Amino acid sequence: MIVLSPLLTTLLLLVSLTLGAPASVTSTAFKSPLDDPWAILCKLPIVRLIASLCPRETSSSTMSISTPIGTAEGVVDISGVNRFAVRYATAARWAESYVSTTWALPNGATNASGLPLACPQQGVDDSAFSEDCLSMLVYVPQSFNPSSSVPVFMWVHGGSFIEGSATDAGLDGSNLAIATQSIVVVIQYRLGALGLMVPDGSTNLALMDVINALTFVNKNIAAFGGDNSRVTIAGQSSGATMIRSLLAVPSASYLFQSAILQSDPMDYGFQSSTTQKTLQSAYNNLINCAATDYVCQNALSVDDILNAQGTLFNEAFNLDASAGAGEPLRPVNDGTLITSPLDSTAPFPSVNKPILVSTVLNEAALTIYGDEFTSALPEDEFLPVCQASLGDSRANAVANASFYKPLAVDGSEDAREQLQELGTDYVWRCSSWTFARNWISNGGSAYVGRYSVGATYPGNEEVPICTETGVVCHQDDIEIVFGTVPNPTGVQSALMKEMQARYKAFMLTGSPNVPAYPPWAEATSSDVHALNLGGSGEVAAGSCDPSFWGAAVPYDYQVFGI
Repeated sequence: MIVLSPLLTTLLLLVSLTLGAPASVTSTAFKSPLDDPWAILCKLPIVRLIASLCPRETSSSTMSISTPIGTAEGVVDISGVNRFAVRYATAARWAESYVSTTWALPNGATNASGLPLACPQQGVDDSAFSEDCLSMLVYVPQSFNPSSSVPVFMWVHGGSFIEGSATDAGLDGSNLAIATQSIVVVIQYRLGALGLMVPDGSTNLALMDVINALTFVNKNIAAFGGDNSRVTIAGQSSGATMIRSLLAVPSASYLFQSAILQSDPMDYGFQSSTTQKTLQSAYNNLINCAATDYVCQNALSVDDILNAQGTLFNEAFNLDASAGAGEPLRPVNDGTLITSPLDSTAPFPSVNKPILVSTVLNEAALTIYGDEFTSALPEDEFLPVCQASLGDSRANAVANASFYKPLAVDGSEDAREQLQELGTDYVWRCSSWTFARNWISNGGSAYVGRYSVGATYPGNEEVPICTETGVVCHQDDIEIVFGTVPNPTGVQSALMKEMQARYKAFMLTGSPNVPAYPPWAEATSSDVHALNLGGSGEVAAGSCDPSFWGAAVPYDYQVFGI
């Protein structure tokens, strides 16, 4: 769980929270505890009770596939899927990564059962991560062969660009691969300062890592039965921000055919070069290394790098308000790799790919009801909190609108309900709908949805509202898509089946429509036709009417000109 500074716990600075999946504990059948540092931990009853924190058990058998860069060794999963772990790229500290030219297991492992260590991040034991972390897990149904030519689904995890991994809870791709008859690839990339805060001022190393992951897939996936011309990229939260970043990189366009963005906090926009320079200068002071003092930089311990990163993350808003609080370290609109802001602040480029954009019912509840707002908030606090987050002009427009009027909760008014609705609309839902309108107005196709059913993601239960019936918090869509909900209800099972069928269709045709389910209308410039996922009909626009958010009340990317 991300720890935010007290200053940043006011409403929508916090609503920022693209909290992504917490790092998970992993275990498989290794030859030695040294091959799997979590093997013993996952045997403990208290850990095994949380089934999703430890991976699916695999059989002891292994198998191999011949690829253009050598023999790929994998394990045979009891589910009927073969799982391959591989290092897709390598990089020196704060240098561009380059695609692997030989097949190698992650972290120097000697056993194909080995799962990759996470990229360096705070909040986990040092033994759980490594700077040598540019790895992916490839899930291949056992019925596939090199002539199968099936679609490929590549997933990018969330975590505010500072945490998460390919082994996060719920990201076992076996069920999704079987249900969609596709190859599922789950990747990880350099996080935080190591991927986005390079002392010499270079930008977007993390984004280049993801491009290299796509390049690796492009070159090698045919050996497993995958069609490299039918790659769909997908991600949740900051992972979805990364997908949006890829859509803004013309040079990477040939590597994928369609994209899925789940719960992308689009209100922020990409980071500006000016803000990046401000944050970079502050970071270099924190590590006490000059921009080109590579001896100093390489002598830093990983803990030194992460501690300085944590300080910068918490102080970024004070240094430059446009950095925001949820993703102050994020991809930069550098004009070279990323060539468009893909928002309403500049001419939108011509596009042609199909995209699927979704949010969840209560995106902001995880933050609003957690941390500082753990008890009911008096109604007279609503406007001051909005002013602290939005500034007077936007706050007054919000307070005078009909969309966020006081609601009675348990017989009394609680401003948190208004704040979570406001935060959900402002940071996620309305900004996503605006993005979809821009996308289809410039040549692409878009399908928009909102989850009204979810599955409480591990860690979300710490915020009681996220366990209440009918509440769908940020991240609660992940296990629905992957089909990894432990002990699902009938409603959850039905939605898992539906979404996997729709994703299969989208990968094959660019449309999520399936005869067995209600029609999902394509978005238009006047109506995004947001499908109620888990419910019925379409979701009313409400404050997401373009005359309100984006016009009467600007998004952050408009206010700060980023």
